[in-house]
Amino acid sequence: MAVSAAAAKLTLPAPAKLNLFLHVTGRRSDGYHTLETLLVPIDRCDRITLTPRDGPEIVRGRGQTEVATDDDLAVRAARLLQRHCSVARGIAIDVEKRIPAGGGLGGGSSDAATVLLGLNHLWQLGLSRAALMALALELGADVPFFIFGEAALARGIGELLERVSVPPTWFAVLTPPLQVSTAMIFAAPELTRQSPSAKIRVFPEAYGGNDLQAVAVSRFPEIAACVDALARETSGKVAMSGSGSSVFAAFTEEDAAVRTLSRAARAGCGEGFVARALDCHPLQQFAAP
Repeated sequence: MAVSAAAAKLTLPAPAKLNLFLHVTGRRSDGYHTLETLLVPIDRCDRITLTPRDGPEIVRGRGQTEVATDDDLAVRAARLLQRHCSVARGIAIDVEKRIPAGGGLGGGSSDAATVLLGLNHLWQLGLSRAALMALALELGADVPFFIFGEAALARGIGELLERVSVPPTWFAVLTPPLQVSTAMIFAAPELTRQSPSAKIRVFPEAYGGNDLQAVAVSRFPEIAACVDALARETSGKVAMSGSGSSVFAAFTEEDAAVRTLSRAARAGCGEGFVARALDCHPLQQFAAP
């Protein structure tokens, strides 16, 4: 994290996440699906720069140009907080993307959470973590998790979070060059929607799977190729994160993750990286407990 005292400009990390398992447990009357998923923040991060402005406007500089400014979650987060707290000051938001878009890694949601946390600090609002999580839910089901900031078992539509402990873990992650529509995956008629709820609170590494994976693999051979490439190089579980397209394998040693990724990446599946599970969000101190 870099802070320029002269301009009060903040440059902040926005970490990605992985779903170590994801089970679809039902569907609500409003169309939303209920889930049970183990979410872990990892140290692959976008970088968000917040620069104060003289006027009240929220503007976007660098960012996802394929997303309209009014639809950009980072911009929407700033406007929501500004409106909620009646703040008259404006901000310019730059997003340096390092998390693949449409990869099931939560990049847009994390960017929004970092904007909420960063502006809570920059504007000296003093909002608690619970208050920011309530606001974050208006932006999307994944955003509260990044405010929560620790590995968690998520239920409901993802907003009911229970802290869990994850041992030191490194992940080899492959992301094929495509963006997967979450809505399309959840709308698939063959999707399993009645997975039983977990009866345990300690999850072995091989526990569970991703109910969305079969649907995604059947529609995108690029995802299947990444699963196969990693599976050939490890005897452990290979899984897809979220609704795809990223797939990963977990390791207890960083060197093993690096070696596996290097061998798997030769299959030409797309962008790859090794990331470590985070104990907590880097901006945990930006919100009151």
